[in-house]
Amino acid sequence: MGEQDHQGPRAVVEHAGTTFTIVGTAHVSKASADEVSELIRSGDYDAVALELCDSRYQNLADPDRMAKMDLFEVLRNGQAGMVAAHLAMGAFQQRVAEQSGIEPGAEMKAALREAQAAELPVTMIDRDIGTTLRRVWRGVSWWQRMQLGSGLFASLLTRETVSPESIEQLKEGDVLESTFAEFAEQSEQLYRPLISERDRYMALRLMESMAGKGYDNVLVVIGAGHLKGLSGHLEGEPAADPVSERESLEQVPPSGRFLRYLPWAVAALVIAGFVIGFSRDTALGVKLVSEWFLINGALSALGSAIALAHPLTIVATFLAAPLTSLNPTIGAGFVAAGVELLLRRPKVEDFSNLRHDVIEVRGWWRNRVSRTLLIFILSSVGSAAGTYIAGFRIFDQLVGG
Repeated sequence: MGEQDHQGPRAVVEHAGTTFTIVGTAHVSKASADEVSELIRSGDYDAVALELCDSRYQNLADPDRMAKMDLFEVLRNGQAGMVAAHLAMGAFQQRVAEQSGIEPGAEMKAALREAQAAELPVTMIDRDIGTTLRRVWRGVSWWQRMQLGSGLFASLLTRETVSPESIEQLKEGDVLESTFAEFAEQSEQLYRPLISERDRYMALRLMESMAGKGYDNVLVVIGAGHLKGLSGHLEGEPAADPVSERESLEQVPPSGRFLRYLPWAVAALVIAGFVIGFSRDTALGVKLVSEWFLINGALSALGSAIALAHPLTIVATFLAAPLTSLNPTIGAGFVAAGVELLLRRPKVEDFSNLRHDVIEVRGWWRNRVSRTLLIFILSSVGSAAGTYIAGFRIFDQLVGG
């Protein structure tokens, strides 16, 4: 292909009358950004496709978009964990930018800028990052979920300096892949939604929106780690129905029936334990109820305290957690974060500074927006731990009695 030394890996694939030039870029590389700019300026292409989803495109176009979110709606819709994960990955990305002097995704910005200048149509071909995260989450065991959650926040919140190894990983994949690279290499359940599904999804998007649609030459800009998989799908048998197959990859698998009913089963067993305790001895029943409230409330309140919640929020969490644990339709985290919002509503500057504050560990506690998310998460974790610890305590006393 006559590639020069400074060029990244490429593949040229013909599909349904359209020639796709697929450029594998390094996400932390000025050379990749320059190469993409030169290719678009050459005038050889009549359309551009990018490894971006709409939400990531919006983040590139408006880096402070998350500062405009309605925090109460985030909590009510159960998206606090997802937003916190986005912020954590954004913090990692910002630290990489400051440390390397090159902002990750510079080649995507260059492609957008040059395509706009050349008046070329641009198509976002990657799957929504939220859908990918949810498919990852639903596809692994509860133990792997714990590993992912702890690994994400341990690596993104506690390291002020990004290791050279992490920056090298980011050259091959995006922030999402780099974050979970260690786990994905060891788990097919992670590798599939994180990498192989996205290779197929991007190929389907190209087949659906660009192949055979009047475009002769399309420049496809993706991370180098996706080059082999994407080109392989385009070179293979055409999809019988790209739209239907693509839509199937956008579906989030429902949680297992066991996990859906588990909170209700636990609540029913706890209440049954209270009834049995009172039927045996009023003093035993009172003891079981007291321990339930103390253990569940204390651990959930401890989570709020670790997040530096307002003292009244901590008290409210202590009182609410034992009750919300018996009613799975509402969580202790929602109550705790809601009370915190009433007592210490985030100011305009909290939203404005959010993206920069979360770069530092202490910034998560200093900023009222991120601190509210921490209160939601940590009080929820404390309540969940308290539910099972107190539940086993009740069982032990009934059986022992």
